[in-house]
Amino acid sequence: MATRTDPLTLEVVDLIGTVVARYHEEYDRAAAQHSLTGAQARLLGLLAMEPLPMRRIARKLKCEPSNITGIVDRLEARGLVERRPDPADRRVKLAVATELGVRTARELRDALDFAREPLAGLSDDERRALRDLLRRMLGEDAL
Repeated sequence: MATRTDPLTLEVVDLIGTVVARYHEEYDRAAAQHSLTGAQARLLGLLAMEPLPMRRIARKLKCEPSNITGIVDRLEARGLVERRPDPADRRVKLAVATELGVRTARELRDALDFAREPLAGLSDDERRALRDLLRRMLGEDAL
């Protein structure tokens, strides 16, 4: 498939970049209120949904496993995360959000108004269409 560089495509790409930048700015501000880095907050948000092995976290966050180890170490020192053996394979360690970690992740998510406020102005059908288009762009249409 040919790369499109028409004005409409370039405008859409620019708008997506602006949305991503604003999201990260707000996420970093919310994280700082909890004395966390953006990376720590994102990792904590993932673990609040489900325990994960370090390698899977690294894939999801698109970074090196050694970086994840350091982030988990810092979150563990603050009582937000703990390591547990994977019941399916005791050789594997899972990173698991503690009760405090889950509560902190919820507070972080609740502090993110940037996406929530504009999305509230869209109808359910518009939000579904946006979701479906974003999934399609990411190659996740089967979800």
